[in-house]
Amino acid sequence: MLRAMTWNIRTGGRDRGGADRRDLLVRVVAAERPDLLALQELRGFDSGAVLVDFARQVGMRPHLARSCFGQPVAVLLRPPLRALAATRVRRPFHHAAQRVTVATSAGPLTVLSVHLDPYSGLRRRVEAGWAAAALRRAPGKLGLLAGDLNTLDPLADHSERIARLPAAYRRRHLRRDGRTVETRAVARLLAAGLVDLYAAAHLPNGGTADAGLTAPTRHGGGAEFSGMRLDYLLGTAALAGRLRDCRVLRGGESEYASDHYPVVADLDLHPA
Repeated sequence: MLRAMTWNIRTGGRDRGGADRRDLLVRVVAAERPDLLALQELRGFDSGAVLVDFARQVGMRPHLARSCFGQPVAVLLRPPLRALAATRVRRPFHHAAQRVTVATSAGPLTVLSVHLDPYSGLRRRVEAGWAAAALRRAPGKLGLLAGDLNTLDPLADHSERIARLPAAYRRRHLRRDGRTVETRAVARLLAAGLVDLYAAAHLPNGGTADAGLTAPTRHGGGAEFSGMRLDYLLGTAALAGRLRDCRVLRGGESEYASDHYPVVADLDLHPA
């Protein structure tokens, strides 16, 4: 079994004028032991030995993409999983996108760690197109897009949670008419053939999209959220066929480590 996890760790695990949360982050990751870890909001991880030290503490090997405008993202691998290729997606994402291809028992698996534009729905839709194209160009049929898409899903009615937001944050999730909820980035990725792994694991069994809410956590901040599903694991059809479970990791130290909960999926794959 191969475990994939995505997590926005909020400003590199350190709050300006506040707590250093990196020990909490390490303990959550170490307890969950993902084989693939997509991280977003890695402020400061691209300087010195910060990323190397973090990766060493969780027993993984890091591949980082720097950002021209926002914060870095990364994909970390747990041995014996090995990278066949690793590169930053060379598009002007607000944050960044890192693509890593690994060898598995069913052929190459390409993982994309992304963090879409937090401010503009139109920009998020464009960035989603870049991400989908990056996966289409990957070798084989196994692909995973993991990250903070800053976008509500097109499955649920979001009117109440949008209404609860302060006006400045409400605009981030509405289209230009000021009424229509902005879901086009996720919709574009689904239209490109990607499968929402959380929905695939839960919605056919009578669950609701609301059960997959990822922000905010109870004690990690997040005034810009109102109980929202913004973090996703989206897989190609071939990868979704190997899905065994997908869940949002709540409780314990994940309530304090970030303002986002991690999302974890177990896949019927093994390192090659």
